[in-house]
Amino acid sequence: MDKIQAFLFDLDGVLVSTEHNHFVSWQHCAHLLGIPFSQKENELLKGVSRIDSLKNILALGNKQISTDEFESLLKIKNDFYLDSIKHINQSNLLPGVLNVLTVATKKGILLGVGSSSKNANLILEKLQIKDFFKVIIDGNGVKNPKPDPEVFLNGASALGVEPAKTLVFEDAASGITAAKNGGFNTIGVGNPHIAHLSDIYLDDLTQFKLETYA
Repeated sequence: MDKIQAFLFDLDGVLVSTEHNHFVSWQHCAHLLGIPFSQKENELLKGVSRIDSLKNILALGNKQISTDEFESLLKIKNDFYLDSIKHINQSNLLPGVLNVLTVATKKGILLGVGSSSKNANLILEKLQIKDFFKVIIDGNGVKNPKPDPEVFLNGASALGVEPAKTLVFEDAASGITAAKNGGFNTIGVGNPHIAHLSDIYLDDLTQFKLETYA
């Protein structure tokens, strides 16, 4: 492995867990459509863009809706989600996150976020960690969602670092696949189902050994 110069983090499931917030928001939309939606169906949406998530839900119910209805449901989902996270703060960071960001910054490792979320900037501000990151690439800045590597390639390019010298932290299969497709080194976090896909797997970032890379 080349000497690591940068870390790129997915947001949800790696830095913070708003998985339940996404679940209840999508469940609300599914119920409006008359489509049963449980935690089992929610697994299909992990690491998936908002548009593709709604497409997956419609496919589950074998339903078709108009473009206007589709856009309306996207807004309903996002409004419901934003209302549910309005009180999150730094106490909601996942274990080990703040220590990894602090120590990596002191060691001169460049940090960035590569997330499918279009609310990434807002969430990072609420978590009070936005200033750690030199670049934030979110769902507003890519044409091709994960598992396409665009989000991570854009992040590495903005940081001025080659993919082979960048470590990507992800909790979803689509994200690990995206990183691998882009030539990045990968660490799977908090999702045992992706352990076999990742170069290294951690239950959470308290297990991350920074000295191995810096």
